[in-house]
Amino acid sequence: MPKAIERNLVVGLDIGTSKIVAVVGEVTPDDELSIIGVGHHAARGMDKGGVNDLNLVIQSIQRAVNEAELMADCRIGSVYLGISGKHVSCQNENGMVPINDHEVMQEDVDNVIHTARSVPMSAERRMLHVLPQEYSVDVQEGIKSPIGMSGVRMEAKVHIVTCANDMAKNIVKCVERCDLTADQLIFSALASSYSILTDDEKELGVCVVDMGAGTMDISVFTGGALRHSAVIPVGGNQVTNDIAKIFRTPLSHAEDIKVQYACALRQMVSMEENIEVPSVGGRPARSMSRHTLAEVVEPRYHELFELIQEEIKESGLEDQIAAGIVLTGGTAKMEGVTEFAEEVFQMPVRIGSPLNMQGLSDYVNDPSYSTVIGLLKYGIEASAEGTTNSTTGEGVVSALTRVKNWFKGQF
Repeated sequence: MPKAIERNLVVGLDIGTSKIVAVVGEVTPDDELSIIGVGHHAARGMDKGGVNDLNLVIQSIQRAVNEAELMADCRIGSVYLGISGKHVSCQNENGMVPINDHEVMQEDVDNVIHTARSVPMSAERRMLHVLPQEYSVDVQEGIKSPIGMSGVRMEAKVHIVTCANDMAKNIVKCVERCDLTADQLIFSALASSYSILTDDEKELGVCVVDMGAGTMDISVFTGGALRHSAVIPVGGNQVTNDIAKIFRTPLSHAEDIKVQYACALRQMVSMEENIEVPSVGGRPARSMSRHTLAEVVEPRYHELFELIQEEIKESGLEDQIAAGIVLTGGTAKMEGVTEFAEEVFQMPVRIGSPLNMQGLSDYVNDPSYSTVIGLLKYGIEASAEGTTNSTTGEGVVSALTRVKNWFKGQF
């Protein structure tokens, strides 16, 4: 670990349904992110963001971390850890404090956020993030930074993201069994937004959809702040399962066929193009039309897009996302996804890949790495703001706090 401290390193760990990725980033003297190590391993023991088999997950994490350590030539001691799953939920809350005609100070801002986050919560839930949306001082609303303003009372609107405590404990336990510390748990959709969105998009209004193998994580930004987040517990595995059943081919081959040949929009595929489909039980492989494959894939993607559309409608922010939709994650990489999504959503759609990186950027310049690069960027910001951060839920936990929490059985 001393090596990592000297070199100002930050590590992100994304434990997904289909893959586990560890990425080591170095903060350069000019505060840029340089990628120096990447470890990647197929995920085993995970399902829809939840841990199914602790030992298999631990083995997969260990392999990904070892690979990243080898490439970065360092020993990883702690990670920023992504979390997803249908147990993640969000709510918008308000808080108010008197400021008695004084200037607003940082302490007042901390107090008003503390008031907003003091909502009753069951013991089974854990607060992940408390993200300020905007402040108002007396009659002036929509203030981004109230420090230095004068008034009698201040209100804050915040977005709170919570998760199931048991789910969080299980995923943290996997990391700790690999002799690592989880600096902070970060909601995957929020992490993705850190790596793929521009400030203009957040200001105009944008919906980020991280399409993974087991879940689709959604976050909606308007006016520069997060307004709505959700997790839909279906993803790319649905498409793989359909291909496996309809073409009677093993799941591993179905995944390969999906990645190499599938297209989300059948009209983009020629009728003449054929592909080899392996059979089960030692039977000979068959030749199939690629157009037939697209006919299987398109309805499933249509269902996924409809679920996303439904979630955006329920959020009540449908008319406020002028910058459209940004799709990211491995399931968004398929040919024809952008065209089909624009057809379904009737708004601009783009595929998001991580922005503004140096170093081994070629390794991670891909939508499936958006979350893990976002974890690094989040970690850099959290470190810059100090070891405890009242606006981000648990903050970067200090070593002493970790020991106390360990005795209390927090993790």
